Amino acid sequence: MADLTHVDGDGNARMVDVGDKDITEREATAEGWITLGFQAYTAIESRRVKKGDVLAIAQLAGIAAAKRTPELVPLCHPIPLTGVKVDVELAPPNRVHVTARVRCFWKTGVEMEALTAATSALLTVYDMVKAVDKGPVLGPVQLVAKSGGRSGTWVR
Repeated sequence: MADLTHVDGDGNARMVDVGDKDITEREATAEGWITLGFQAYTAIESRRVKKGDVLAIAQLAGIAAAKRTPELVPLCHPIPLTGVKVDVELAPPNRVHVTARVRCFWKTGVEMEALTAATSALLTVYDMVKAVDKGPVLGPVQLVAKSGGRSGTWVR
């Protein structure tokens, strides 16, 4: 278990000590989809969802979630984010696509913030259409790219 960064040699959870790491520019991008029924998709497309503008509210939810990631994921460090950009768009014929890009200058990466932003935006879409569609399907949600830090750049 020593190879797992959030588990000590005895198998106990631990928050990684980043105190000795250098501050570098870091960025991560995540994306995800939600598949909807025809009625929910057309309601979003025609802006007829009673709760409001689904795409705009999902975008705000994603941004807010990125900022609150350490409250949601127990072993995440609080990170001073320098930028969060969430794009939420219709993906015909029946899906919504979310892309979340998060940036910082810090000692640890922002992959979890990007994934949290994308997932929260998708959950918001679900919440806003559940009155007209009981069966939306989330996923996949995935990290697309990350850069910065010791491990450098990774692209799916």
